[in-house]
Amino acid sequence: MNLTTIKDGIILSNHHLIVYNKPAGMAIQSMQDKENTLEVKLTHYCKTALYPIHRIDQPCSGLVLFAKKKATAALLNEQLKNQEISRVYLAIVMVKPDPSEGQLHHYLFAHKKSNKSYVVDAGHKEGKKAELEFEWLGEADGHHLLRIQLFTGRHHQIRSQLAAIGSPIKGDVKYGAKLYNQDHSIHLHAWQLEFNQPPDMKRIKLEAGLPEDPTWLAMNPLLQEN
Repeated sequence: MNLTTIKDGIILSNHHLIVYNKPAGMAIQSMQDKENTLEVKLTHYCKTALYPIHRIDQPCSGLVLFAKKKATAALLNEQLKNQEISRVYLAIVMVKPDPSEGQLHHYLFAHKKSNKSYVVDAGHKEGKKAELEFEWLGEADGHHLLRIQLFTGRHHQIRSQLAAIGSPIKGDVKYGAKLYNQDHSIHLHAWQLEFNQPPDMKRIKLEAGLPEDPTWLAMNPLLQEN
């Protein structure tokens, strides 16, 4: 996805919330380059304070949800806490997982200095339970496409859990990929988001178009088949 203006990435916007298809490389929040963060850009665009409900990593792309009111944020955060917000990701990996589908249950320790999460034993005092479900959708151009249902929202969760089973995400050198992507993105995309939309709490499902690079474009036929 190539943004000409900030509004090009808006998937949904109303009086209560905004959902945005973030390009890889843009931080949601940052102390280093605050003015170029998604939160600040959207705050200027919406002309109101925003409350991020969940986050995706800077090198990732895809859907991010912000509330425009404190009351909306409270309702959405309660859904997130109760696992009522469905978050589905797409990941491109070089090594096909074996088995090709299943659930992953790990405990992760987020190390702040290295900005990296490590799989640890269940008894680790700072380990937090991390759960997801994955499914192999097929192969194209020597790469493998996975659909991932996220059940918990830990730091670098998908990246560290896929690395733990020997299938690091393409471009994710931090977690075991052999090569960087040229733009330092990683091939992880927050694809679908489903939640009860305030104020009427009607269930809504949103989807973000794939980034416009050759590796992602090669995966379109696999998505159509599935």
